[in-house]
Amino acid sequence: MRQIVLDTETTGLEVTLGHRIIEIAAVEIVNRRLTRRTFHRYVDPRRDIDPGAQEVHGLTREFLQDKPCFADVAGEFLEFVRGAELIIHNAAFDVGFLDFELSLLNLGRIASHCKPITDTLRMARDLHPGKRNSLDALCERYEIDNSQRTLHGALLDAELLAEVYLAMTRGQDALIIDLAPSRASASAAAVDLSRLDLCVVVASAQERAAHARQLEEIDKASKGSCVWKQLEAPEPSLALAS
Repeated sequence: MRQIVLDTETTGLEVTLGHRIIEIAAVEIVNRRLTRRTFHRYVDPRRDIDPGAQEVHGLTREFLQDKPCFADVAGEFLEFVRGAELIIHNAAFDVGFLDFELSLLNLGRIASHCKPITDTLRMARDLHPGKRNSLDALCERYEIDNSQRTLHGALLDAELLAEVYLAMTRGQDALIIDLAPSRASASAAAVDLSRLDLCVVVASAQERAAHARQLEEIDKASKGSCVWKQLEAPEPSLALAS
């Protein structure tokens, strides 16, 4: 499972006004482990930067004027992210800018190169409704050190978001249940266990109550998709005609 955590900085907030990407960074996760492989480039937008945007990321026109344009780094960028799941905070913003840059080069949309695209802002709002879910707020909530984040920077923000994402989804792999029958399970079902002296340990009332509470928490977190509860639900009875 390969995932890419991505962040960009731009000349302004509105791609419809012709604003451009000036920094792009991507951090690789494979099987829920940071590989330390990254992609990071500054980009010359060949236009001015809005003062409000410059206050956020600190990147100036003078600093960027000797950097490559997006067309020069697009191929290397797509090669790095191709085929992976993209993880982005407030994905609509970054995807809009990426789609615009790629359209200028007739390279399609970013979704045609990476599937799926996961929005961690939407995830955080589902997990923590009514709370602040900015990157800084999530770092504080999950006890991730963001003390170096005095300004927004694509690489640092992507690295922090990777830690936040792993913290938000910690333990989800343990909840994945493969319901499809396999050859191993079919073979096990055919084994004659009648001669075995099996010791059956019955759960106590306290253990059954704890189990029920755990299922309720899983069901709530998965929005009613807890498989155990579905399997334990009684079959609906048929009403007798009067």
